[in-house]
Amino acid sequence: MPRVFITGLGFITSIGNDAVSVTQSLRELRHGLELYPPFQTPEIPVKVAAPVRGFNTASTDAEDWTFPAGISIKRELLRGMSPHVVYAWCAMQQAIADAKLGEADVSNDATGLYAASGGSPYLMGHMLERMHKLGVMRCSPLGIVASISGAVQFNLVAHFKIKGSSCGFASACASSSHALGFAYDDLVLGRQKRMFVVGAEDGNMDAILPFAGMRALSLSTDPATASRPFDTGRDGFVGTGGGVVLVLETEDEVLRRGVTPYCEVVGWGQSSDGHNVAISHPEGLGLRAAMTNALRSTGTAPETIDYINAHATSTPIGDASEARALRAIFQPSGARPAISSTKALTGHGLSLAGAMESGFCALAVRDGFMPGSAHINQLDPECEGLNIIRTTLSQQPKFALNNVSGFGGANVSIVFKQAR
Repeated sequence: MPRVFITGLGFITSIGNDAVSVTQSLRELRHGLELYPPFQTPEIPVKVAAPVRGFNTASTDAEDWTFPAGISIKRELLRGMSPHVVYAWCAMQQAIADAKLGEADVSNDATGLYAASGGSPYLMGHMLERMHKLGVMRCSPLGIVASISGAVQFNLVAHFKIKGSSCGFASACASSSHALGFAYDDLVLGRQKRMFVVGAEDGNMDAILPFAGMRALSLSTDPATASRPFDTGRDGFVGTGGGVVLVLETEDEVLRRGVTPYCEVVGWGQSSDGHNVAISHPEGLGLRAAMTNALRSTGTAPETIDYINAHATSTPIGDASEARALRAIFQPSGARPAISSTKALTGHGLSLAGAMESGFCALAVRDGFMPGSAHINQLDPECEGLNIIRTTLSQQPKFALNNVSGFGGANVSIVFKQAR
């Protein structure tokens, strides 16, 4: 089968707005959580979030938005964007430059784009309020394309003149991993030569706070410990947003262009729990099946995996479920891969998570480190026998695996390998 490689990355995240700063944060276990100003009112029980830095997108008028130095977006483009589309647009620029792609490489029939986001509840709510109070014709003409869940691919495909496959994925927190998996399939099957994979979320009040009603968000008031996957004291996840873009290319394209890839995408597996609309199967049966499928389809033995970037969001049920799945896959063979959840640093990016953490895996495999699982004071007994690392290891994983799980019990596991 044709081989597939990651050749470019772009990051707008709570722990950095480029690959260099993200790598440094991962190595040093520097988190991006803070007491989020919009949450600091008595009626809101949640206090901590992990916003991206340097962007001010609080206004409902995009012309009022401000960006970090060096970023400029034309007015006619901004009219169809929401905050998460801005983040994705910036990450796309980075990824194109990082992969050393010219305009002809980006815009052709063999280059496509798959994306994932939850849309922009913030702008959708604003538009619907105007419609009900002021009338249908007082809504922005581009309000729909800026706010619904396809806003990322609508904008990026149009603005970057993408002519190959394009699609949006909606499987909650598994969305951008599904995008990556199906992008891999298109490359392996010869349908495309290059795919952009994008995950993005607003990460503001309207995108995060509804999860409080599910009792899913941490109520901690300490940013340094609010997100603590695998710890006995974990009480929910911390929300974040941003945008991440990965460039996937076939081996033929890598050789033709003479670029050095980050890593190889070996393959992937998926499954469904068939259990509950919101809660993971307590024994992790679905995630166990996804990992089994990923390992079997790639011909990878469990003992070959050196590092696992776990989904672990810092929720009591979810982390325990994943721990049981990991034990079931790796303990019988005696394998002890290093395991960590980088959500302790970034917070949980919802549909962004899979793309973001796949990008982290690519950095780890190329640059030779395994980020630790931060903020663990007392390890959950459910993790007994698992090699959950608490500090960053300066070792290069030859094989890494990323797990994600989403609402409805959607599970995806992706295997990455050192490029040779």
